[in-house]
Amino acid sequence: MAQELLIGRSGYRVKLRSPWAVALLPFITLGIYHLVWWYRINREMRDFGDDRGVDLGQRPMNSLLALFPGGLIIVPALVSYWRGTRRVIDAGGLAGTEPTNGWIALILYIVLFPAYAAYLQVSLNQVWRNVSDITTASRSLVDPAPAPLTAALEEDGGTTTAPDAPDPDRDPT
Repeated sequence: MAQELLIGRSGYRVKLRSPWAVALLPFITLGIYHLVWWYRINREMRDFGDDRGVDLGQRPMNSLLALFPGGLIIVPALVSYWRGTRRVIDAGGLAGTEPTNGWIALILYIVLFPAYAAYLQVSLNQVWRNVSDITTASRSLVDPAPAPLTAALEEDGGTTTAPDAPDPDRDPT
């Protein structure tokens, strides 16, 4: 199942999808899952680019329409896959991960298309994990300090001094 992550300053959502699901579900759903997947990854990359101030696509619906019905004339689908692969490469560069190799993507696209989709998803999963780790680390740096121990003891009905505080009755010399 897909794991959902919150990323970026605006807290947009991305999914870590199984490459196996991306490669095989289009066969079961007669290609519908592939169209949904293509729209969603383009939307996730657009949000990621907007958060970073980089253009990683503006209209994910246009990428989807280039596949269907635009794929009936072949050229729009080829352009959409080429630009989508370029966006995945750019997203990897922004996240500091090893970017997708365009030549490998091209060979997989020509030889075994489901492997191409899985390859892109593996790269995106690395990007989302890397960006999520950075976001989580930066959020943990600004977490508020814990409440003083004396406040917790007063709520529990205990003494007003912390157990590790020096004893006022004892002479420090």
